This record gives sequence, structure tokens and C-alpha cells, in this order.
Amino acid sequence: MDFEFKALGAGGLAAVEGDALLLVVGGEELPRSLDKPLAALLADALAQGDFEFKTGRCLYVHRPPGLAVKRLAVVAAADASAKAFKAAVAAGMGALKAMGVASLAIARSGFDAALDESHARALVAAVADAVYVYRHTKPSAPAAPKLARVALVAARKDAAALGRGLQRGQAIAAGVALARECGNRPGNHATPSHLASEAKKLGKQFGLKVQVHDRKEIEKLGMGSFLAVAQGSDEPPRFIVMRYDGAAASKAPIVLVGKGITFDSGGISLKPGAEMDEMKFDMGGAASVLGTMRAIAELKPKVNVVGLIVTCENMPSGRALKPGDVIRSLSGQTIEVLNTDAEGRLILCDALTYAERLKPAAVVDIATLTGACVVALGHHHSGLFSADDKLAEQLLAASRDALDPAWRMPLDEEYDEGLKSNFADMANIGGRAGGAITAAMFLKRFTAKYPWAHLDIAGTAWKSGAAKGATGRPVPLLTQFVLSRAG
Repeated sequence: MDFEFKALGAGGLAAVEGDALLLVVGGEELPRSLDKPLAALLADALAQGDFEFKTGRCLYVHRPPGLAVKRLAVVAAADASAKAFKAAVAAGMGALKAMGVASLAIARSGFDAALDESHARALVAAVADAVYVYRHTKPSAPAAPKLARVALVAARKDAAALGRGLQRGQAIAAGVALARECGNRPGNHATPSHLASEAKKLGKQFGLKVQVHDRKEIEKLGMGSFLAVAQGSDEPPRFIVMRYDGAAASKAPIVLVGKGITFDSGGISLKPGAEMDEMKFDMGGAASVLGTMRAIAELKPKVNVVGLIVTCENMPSGRALKPGDVIRSLSGQTIEVLNTDAEGRLILCDALTYAERLKPAAVVDIATLTGACVVALGHHHSGLFSADDKLAEQLLAASRDALDPAWRMPLDEEYDEGLKSNFADMANIGGRAGGAITAAMFLKRFTAKYPWAHLDIAGTAWKSGAAKGATGRPVPLLTQFVLSRAG
């Protein structure tokens, strides 16, 4: 799908050509800037009660008189923000996406503030989300929408900013789509080997340097905690290192670490059977690293980025890790495993130790780590943990700009008390209370040598119910963060 900027001509919106026009309107009355045909249509719809200036209200008109387009959708937005614009475009796409629309124009009217780059990114995100359909293992999935071209129509003076926003939005949307596709594939398809294959494909397509370490190489590295989780499964583990070199070799890289449990049964500490199928999504952190690396490689910012993906299955078997076992991490610290379902932190800790050798400017790990984070924050905000105020604020600013919200959680030293063990340097879980925080405190023990942040995406990486599926988050947040670090 192609996105482009189109300058508003002398004929106004009425002269815009294409299969459909999606108009986002604001305020509480007819915008004065509307062309006469559009003003007449809206005035009549208001008089008939078919439309109101209420957030999300949508009007559809087929063959609108006086307009060059064949279809018209008008949606009321809450305010002038990019967030409201994204929601309005999504509502309009709901009315149009099932129709035979191949070319779509999108415009806005009734606001004092002009569109900016963030609106353009929001538009691409909303359209891309609306047309995404998973079909890899579903031959009966609906046919792909015909939509091939989308134009953002605005004043010519805004062309540079909006064009830049559309370009960035497309790269981010492609990264989100990749992350969703990896997440949605079932565990017998999206194996650790499959994630490694996807990383290699990105390397060939975008010139990334990709190394894939197998079990023997992981053993040689000394990643004992990671291997302890992997030992219960017949599916071989993989440790994936991806490098994007956009700056001088002397410039310290940003390191993104993704948890890639491609299926999480809980191991010997077996999960309940209900909704266990959703544990194919436990590689959402790894998927987001793949998606972010794709977006960054396409945008080519002047920054160095390394993606580390630790990926395996967590399964029960005669070889599986047991409650009470003590294992040795790459850092040399020993861990008493009190619950084998707290496995994500056990694979991440070795990757965080490995990151030291990269001499990073900052490290961010991303993981569907704890159900406790879902209890704390629900499904809207990802949990952000960091002892570094500057890094935390950079990530929060990126989350706001990318419309991919995160919320900072505490890391007070008192929470560390719950990880004490009589038999090892630490236990892998604390008590039930504050479970997302004690999980982050566990990871913090492996990050003393660099600025570090942890994103718990257990509540945001996928949706349940009728809309079940991967979201691709937090690819927008991570991409915006990397771009901000590039200046």
C-alpha cells in the first residue's frame, strides 16, 4: 500500500478524485471552510439526525452529489490531537474497508491547528491496522482489501512535515505488521528457528548483520540460565544478534533485548489449561525487536542499534527445569528456581549480561513478563521500569509521541527483599504482591554496568476475545525512541 501527500487544489475537497474521501471534522457546528457540496450534505444529515458532532459518529454517503469521489465517509473527532485523528480515521476505515475502495483520500476540517508529522504517522497506523488480516494458517480468511493508495490531503505549505510523517509511518507500520505476523503464528510454526529465519531475511533485505547462535554456541557463551529453560523442550533454542550500523563504529549502540518464548506451558509449574493457547504470544518481546529493527533499517537513522533475541520453548519433560533447582547465569550469579513459569526473566538475564560486551549507550528489554503487570495497568499502558530517570523520560516521551502509551512503575530497593534465597544468590520470584516490580528487580541485578529500562508488555502485546491477535506493540514506541536518540 502506498501513502502520499496531496496538496489541496483550487477546487477544494469537492474536486478530490478517487474511490473514496474520508473527512475528519471537528467542532460543534459546520466548518466554515467546507466546500458548498460538502456543507450541503452535512447540513442535511444534521437536520435529518443522521450525523452529530459527537466523537466517533460516522456518516457514509454513496455517490455524493457535487463531489468527484464515489464514496464519502465523514467522522467526528474529539479534538485536534493526533490521537483523536487516529481514532477518527480508524472509525472511517471501519465503514470503508470492506468496500471496493482502491484509492482513498483523507482530509480534515474544522480545526484551528494544522496537521503535523504526528498526524501523518497516526493516519498510516490507523489504515494499516484496519486492513491487516492474518491468513498464514487460515485459507478461509477474507480476501485482502483492494486499497492500494492513500493520500493525505492538506495545504501545500505542510507538504514537508506530512510527507516525512507518512514515510516514517509506513516504516513503523511495516514493523508492526511483521511483529503481528510473528506473534499470530501458532507455536508449531513460529518456533525459535522461524524467528532466526525472519532475522536472516531482514539481514538480507536491509543489509543488517545477523548472527544466529545454536545450542552448542550458547553453551560456549556460558548462558546457563537461558539453557536451563530450553532444556525441557525438543525444539532447539536460538540466540539471535542483529546489528544496524548507522553511525560511526565509535558510537555506543542502543541495545534492544527481546524475550522470545515461542510457547510457554509454564514448565513443571504448569499453567492452567484455560487460555493456554495464548501463550504462543509469549514471544511478543522478540517480535517487537524484529519489527523495530525492520523499521529502523528502512528509515536509516544515524545511530547504532543491536537487537538481541533469546528464544526457546518452556515445556515440561523428564529433562525440564524443576522447582528448587539452582542454576548458574552467564553473570556467574546463581538462581534458585522457585517457579518454572517465571522463565522469561531467566532467559533475559543472560542476554542482559551479554549486552555488557557491546558497551551500550542504553539497553531496553521488552517482554511479556508478568500477569501482575496486566492486573496493575490493564491493556492500555505497557509497564516501564528504570532506575535511570533520563532514560525513563526519553521512553515515556517516545510513547506519547508514538501513541503507544507506557507508564513508569517503581523500583525501590525495598522490593528486592523478596528475592532472597537460602540456597542461591537470588530466587527467581518473590511474593505475589508487586509481582511485576519484583520481576523487574530481578532483571535489574544484571544491569549494573549500563543505563537500563524494562518494558513489561504482557497487557499490550496481544488482545483476547473476539479480537484475539497480536498488536505489534511496542514497535512504535521503540522506533520513536531510537529515532529520538539519533537526533
